[in-house]
Formats: sequence, structure tokens, C-alpha cells
Amino acid sequence: MPQTSATILGEKNESKDTVQAVYDHMADIDAAQKTLLSRRHFSVRKQIFLGNVLVFLFALVLVLVLTLNNNQVEKRLNFLEFVNDFSSEVQQARRYEKNYFLYGTNLDDAIENIQLAETIFITESEEFSELLGGQWARQEIFTKIGAYKTLLEQLYQGEQQKTDFHATSFSKETELKLRGYGKEILTSAHTMIALEKKTLGKALKRSRQIYLYSILGLLVFLAINTYLLVSRLYSTLNRFASYAKRIALGDFRPILPQRKIRDEFTDLAVAINEMIKEIDLREAVLIQTHKMKAIGTLTAGVAHEINNPLNNIMLTVHVLLEDYHDLSEAEILEMLNDVVAETDRSKKIIRNLLDFARESTSTMEPVDLAVLLKDTLHLLENQIRLSGIQVDLQFTENFPKIHGDAQKVQQVFVNLLLNALDASKKGNKIQVIATLKETGDFVKVRVIDYGQGIPKHILTSIFDPFFTTKSKGKGTGLGLSVSQGIIAKHGGTLTAKSEEGSGSCFTITFPIINFPEIHTFSL
Repeated sequence: MPQTSATILGEKNESKDTVQAVYDHMADIDAAQKTLLSRRHFSVRKQIFLGNVLVFLFALVLVLVLTLNNNQVEKRLNFLEFVNDFSSEVQQARRYEKNYFLYGTNLDDAIENIQLAETIFITESEEFSELLGGQWARQEIFTKIGAYKTLLEQLYQGEQQKTDFHATSFSKETELKLRGYGKEILTSAHTMIALEKKTLGKALKRSRQIYLYSILGLLVFLAINTYLLVSRLYSTLNRFASYAKRIALGDFRPILPQRKIRDEFTDLAVAINEMIKEIDLREAVLIQTHKMKAIGTLTAGVAHEINNPLNNIMLTVHVLLEDYHDLSEAEILEMLNDVVAETDRSKKIIRNLLDFARESTSTMEPVDLAVLLKDTLHLLENQIRLSGIQVDLQFTENFPKIHGDAQKVQQVFVNLLLNALDASKKGNKIQVIATLKETGDFVKVRVIDYGQGIPKHILTSIFDPFFTTKSKGKGTGLGLSVSQGIIAKHGGTLTAKSEEGSGSCFTITFPIINFPEIHTFSL
């Protein structure tokens, strides 16, 4: 009685531990969600938007700078055109001036050209006052033009009074003054043209440099912005790919923040954490549901098997009650020993069932598959004996250990063996063969039956949840699906090969955590 109470108390404590573990995992996920959402928000969309805004502002500043520079260039080109026109008129006036002093002709033409030069200067010089060197320089040139024109007009007036006035002493004196003023005016014009050409060359060079450096700067900025954006997306996608692989292998730890900022991927991480929470809860329900189904199947065999020792105990006790006074002490002791033996037999059957049914947290530890497979066959020995089917267990001596949860791995083998028993007929044989995989880094366990087999058209669906070929009430369709999930969590695989009418072979691989002789164990 004390042992039974301790067992029940242990199961309750383990159940509490399991519930606590589930709550702790949920709390970890909730804490991860809060941490993910508490960070400063800087989305990928905002980064793209800011990048485009900066490019736009850069382009806008560039356009403004180039526009101002082009305006300066255009203004200087107009100034050169004005100075060139002015210089041309002055040069033409000087040619006519020379003709007058040499041949006495073209004086009126010289006056006309200098008047045109003066008109051009008056009309345009106000606009280009800065380029002329300021108001003082403009006034100085204007004064020289006026003096030059006045001298020409004096000559013209004198010419009207005398026929050969251009050969007089006054004319000679005026000629010297005209040449001096004309030379000074042309020198000023040519100096301005030379200076403006030099300044214009610098402006054009500066414009080319602005174009070149701005394009290079824009390309560098775009390259840096693209690199930052792509590296942000690529590194994040790589992280989420690793998360997906981790979850596929059964590692349901929540996703924690890896950056100081929150973005669209944070929403994805939050959604994945919620998915992990749901998967964890649903997996626990599925495993427990399937375990209850397996327990139901086991209980049917156990109930049948346990009746035998109970009947023996009942008969022995009745004999003791009825014939106690007629029995010798030796006979009484023999009957009591029979009762103890049958009781131990019943306890062993029940203990095996309780060990399998007990709810516990996942404990990853070194597991000896050879021992676990023997224990599994002992657990199912009643069903095996009742079915009339022989089970051969083959494994190597010093078989490598795996890293896993012994209870859950045993659940997988119980499920596969029960399925094999259901698929086999009385007198058939089932083989359980444990060997090293060819690569040497995995162990391989095959459960082979020679029963009815699985039709080819449904072989690809047998691992789907709730898919079953058993009649209603005899199967949930969760066994193989849950088993595959358990094996995946252990870093292994569960695959099936079958041929209708010839039997099936389910192969499980586990990574090992060393090589030797075959030993056969049969039931």
C-alpha cells in the first residue's frame, strides 16, 4: 500500500512539473514578445523612404547649384557678347578714323560707329556693372567714349568749314588724342574679354566638376544605402531561415531581439513566437491523445493478461478459506508463495504500463537503444503473446547511445510495434533490427513486418495528422504523425517503405552521441 501511494504521489508531482514547464515556456514566450515590441521602431519602409528623401534633397541641391552656376555662365557669355559687340563698333570707328586722316573720307561713318558703340555701352553696361569692375570703371570707359565722340564731332564741324581740314595742325593734334582714347577704349574692352574668358573657363570647369563629383557622390550614397538595406534584409532573412530550421528540428525556444530597433520583421518574429506557442500546446495535446490511445490498446492486452494471476490468486485464496484446517503447513506456505508470485507478476505488468503512461517533462539524456528496445518488448509482451506473432530483436554489442528522451522514443517504438501487430497475421514474424548507418554517424532501427502492407497510393499520406486506414473507433490517425514529430525533435528521421501484400518497413535514424557483433533477442 505505501508503494502504491508513493507511485500516485510521484505521478502527481511529475504532472505538476509538466504543467509548470508548459507555463514557464509560455512565460518565456510572452517575455520575448514584450522585449521584441518594446524597442524603438525603425522600419525597412522608413529606411527606404529616408533614402529616397535624401536622394531627392541631394538632387534638388544639385539642381539649384547647377542652375546658379549656369546662370553665372550665361550672364558671362552675355557680357562677352556685349563687350565683343562694343569692341567691334569701336574698332570699326577707328578704321574709319584712319581713313579720314589718310584720305579725308569716312568721318561720318566713324561718328556713326562710335555712337553705336556708345548706345550699346549705355544700354548694356548697367546690367553688367559688376563685371565691368564697378560703377567707377564703367564711368571711366563711358567718359573716354564721350571724349572720343566729341573729338570726332569737332573734326566733322571743322571739315564742314574747310575742304582740306583733315590736313590742318588742329586735325593733327586731334588725331593724336583720338588715337590715345581709341587705344585705351579697345585695351579696356580686350582686357575685359580676356578676363571674362578666363573667368568663364573657370566657371565651365567648376560646372563640369560639380556634375562629376555630384554623380560620384550620388553613386556612392546609393551604393552605401543599397548595401545597408540589402545587408539588413539579407542578414535578417538568414536569421529567420535559421529560426525555421531550428523550429523544424523541434527547438521551440522563442525568438529574442537581435537588434536595437523594431521593424516589419519584428511582426514576423512575434507571429512566429505565437506559432511556437500554439505548436507547443497542440503538440502536447497530440502526444497525450496518442499516448492515451496507445494506453487503451495496451490496457486491453493487460486486462486479459492480468486476469490469469488474479484468477489464480482468487482460486488459491478460496481453497485456503475452505480447506485451511485440512491443509498442512507446507501446503499453506506453498499456496501463499503462489499468491505472492502471482501478485508480483501483476505488479510487474501494471508497473510497465504506469511507466509508459506517466506524464513527465522532456529529459534529454544518453539513451541505450538496446535496453530501451528490450523494455519496449517487455511492455508489449502480453499483446505479442496473445497475437501469436514472433518478434525478433537484433542489435550490435556495445550499441552506440543516442541523446534523447527515453519515454518519448519508447512511445514511438510502441506505436510502430502495435501497428505492425495489427498489420500481421497469427504465425507471422516481426523484425526489429538496430544497426549503424553506412556513414557511421547515425544509428538505424528498422521495424519490419510481413503483413498486408500499405497500398502505394496512400503511402505518401500515412504521416499526415488524422489520416488512418483503420476502422472507425480503432485509430485516431495521430500515431505516425506524432511519432515523426518526436523523431524530428531528436534530429532524426522516420520513413516508410511498403509493398501491398508483402509487408512494411519503418526506418528510424538517430544521430549518435561505437562497432561490433550481432546479438539476437526473441520473444
